[in-house]
Amino acid sequence: MNALLELVARQLAEDLRRAPDAARTWFSDEARAARCGSLAELRTRARRTVARPVFDYVDGAAWDEVTARRNREAFGRLALAPKALVDVSSIDMATTVLGRRIALPIIAPPTGLTGLVHPDGEAAIARAAHAAGTIYAQSTLSSLSIEEVHAAAPGPKWFQLYVQTDRGLVEELLARARAAGHEALMLTVDVAVAGVRERDVRNRFSVPPRLTARTLLDGLAHPRWSAAFAARPRIMPGNFAFEGTARLAEHVNRQFDPAVTWDDLAWLRERWSGPLAIKGIMRADDAARAVEHGVEAIIVSNHGGRQLDHAQATIEALPAIVEAVGGRAEVLLDSGVRRGTDIIKALALGARAVLVGRPLVYGLGAAGEPGVRRAFELMRAELATALALAGYPRVAELGPDAVVR
Repeated sequence: MNALLELVARQLAEDLRRAPDAARTWFSDEARAARCGSLAELRTRARRTVARPVFDYVDGAAWDEVTARRNREAFGRLALAPKALVDVSSIDMATTVLGRRIALPIIAPPTGLTGLVHPDGEAAIARAAHAAGTIYAQSTLSSLSIEEVHAAAPGPKWFQLYVQTDRGLVEELLARARAAGHEALMLTVDVAVAGVRERDVRNRFSVPPRLTARTLLDGLAHPRWSAAFAARPRIMPGNFAFEGTARLAEHVNRQFDPAVTWDDLAWLRERWSGPLAIKGIMRADDAARAVEHGVEAIIVSNHGGRQLDHAQATIEALPAIVEAVGGRAEVLLDSGVRRGTDIIKALALGARAVLVGRPLVYGLGAAGEPGVRRAFELMRAELATALALAGYPRVAELGPDAVVR
């Protein structure tokens, strides 16, 4: 009996000695990411980790958020028609977008002010995208500058442009993106004015964030985020000077040019020699017009529901746009993609690849760069499994017959 007690005591002492290391492992970003089994779980963990105004900035959408819900619901109205007795022992998810071969048909899209979510911000998302074998698109409003992201993640990147009223600034941004080796320019055309996101209005979300009693209390409730924010604050856009404090919508309405038209594409072409993609196309006639102006890629997007509420879901707009383009340009789909089956549906209806924004930022908020890598891992695994079960060993084989309305 004494020997047994002595053995238990020794084991308890050893467990106590190891406890600090075990605790550090349990609470590490890698472990926190690994415990998330779906993109929805990454979102839940990010909501618990990140300060409420910042999470709402990422998660929210315009007005009643109908468009954001519609994007998801529209995927649910499409069914898959699986093939039987197909050899799916090997799955090929690779595709080519604007001349660049990528390992899976998922592109990391531009997300603004990502450094508010985690101080590694856009660099972490870019590194995770490159590790997954794909492209990262950097936002005009990124927290880290073009040069900082290039230094931290020198893999394939695109640059996303909001046309400012200061055209000298636009020319400077294009020159810097070109110098950093960005392969394509992504012009976003659905932000003539800022959408009204009522969560941001309620939270009085501003750049830089205002320090109030409410924000201090919220910071105490999210100690992990607060510690990182205090150590390395990323509270301003990194690509240009931002004077004073203003709600983001006020800055957009003051600095973005609402007078941009199709005629401005020629001006951009003179200053950008690489491929040009237009993001924010939702109509077949606009897609056809873009092709006539020499645009190489059309990105079907409603900005994830963050601009115009009650807009059509992107997966519903996709087939008519693909038909109007007629193979003269590549078509990509943005907004609402959350599952591997969503990716199959988009590719079957004519998209070359999809852009997946919020889930990557959820991963960043949940567990930093390991969280973003986990988001890619989950999407890759889901897509591979769904392709095998649907009887399509290669994404290139997907066509309209794979989907039933």
